[in-house]
Amino acid sequence: MNLKACNHFRLYNGKAAEAELKPLKESGVSLDDIDIIQHNLVVFRNGENALRVLPQLVDFIPEAKFNLVIYYIKHNQLQEAFERVQDLEPTAPHEYIIKGVVYAALGQSTGNKEYLSTAQQLFQVVGGSPTECDTIPGRQCMASCFFLLKQFEDVNVYLSSIKAYMYVDDNFNWNYGVACAAEGNYKDGEENLLLVQSEKMQREYIYLSWLARCYIMNGKAKQAWDLYLKMETSADSLNLLRLIANDCYKTGAFFFAAKAFDVLERLDSDPEYWEGKRGACIGVFQMVIAGKAPKEQLPDVISMLRNTTNPQTEFFASVIKKWCADNRVDL
Repeated sequence: MNLKACNHFRLYNGKAAEAELKPLKESGVSLDDIDIIQHNLVVFRNGENALRVLPQLVDFIPEAKFNLVIYYIKHNQLQEAFERVQDLEPTAPHEYIIKGVVYAALGQSTGNKEYLSTAQQLFQVVGGSPTECDTIPGRQCMASCFFLLKQFEDVNVYLSSIKAYMYVDDNFNWNYGVACAAEGNYKDGEENLLLVQSEKMQREYIYLSWLARCYIMNGKAKQAWDLYLKMETSADSLNLLRLIANDCYKTGAFFFAAKAFDVLERLDSDPEYWEGKRGACIGVFQMVIAGKAPKEQLPDVISMLRNTTNPQTEFFASVIKKWCADNRVDL
């Protein structure tokens, strides 16, 4: 029954697996007295009671050690995970993968290039193995290897080959979305990032910044601006504001570039912010004259220009107001 439950876990999910153990319990067997079933219930329940059950099993159930490491990874306890795997000499694919994930996560969080190099090599061993290269974990490993090497075209070759099997996996959609965007494929980048369902992941700056860039590059600057408006004031919101300002300027989305530079200038009197806002406001004016932007944006442009003490503001404002008067545009 335990073996059948494990198969159901692999094929379906933890709930289906646990259902296979129900007849065992109904027959009077105490599941609490069977170590291997207690261990497997932790896995079936996505780590529930891991710290109570697994530590006492690591010496005689080898899988307990790896599932404890997985628990630590999922709860961002990377140092604890590292201490469990640093002296491990992996022999099986899942052991290489788990150690690689720990080294990659710790390397990225600390900036330790040696850890990242070790992770890349561990992933490459699995992904390049004749027995694993055509499996989903094997292809994920090669994608991770190339991701760490920042070879995003190669990353997408491997991730696209397994997309049909992973489309509901938030981690996969995050990585695939970022890899597509990093390669310049912003359409697919946006599509995959929007598939991420985890609210926690959606609040992370890395996610927000890549999604904002995809929006802007796909001609949806307002959606990028809306992402900023939903954030609380912080260092991350300031960084997102800079990204929006510069990316919108580069792509000709001058109205939202001006709005972003306007906020930045009011927060910090750096002359570069004024220059960015000035250029963006003029860009909006030019687009209105060319019929490529709505005239209704001009009052906001004048208001933004006057949000500074720079002596040039009145000259620019007067030029825009004169054009509006000549063309019967209300301000």
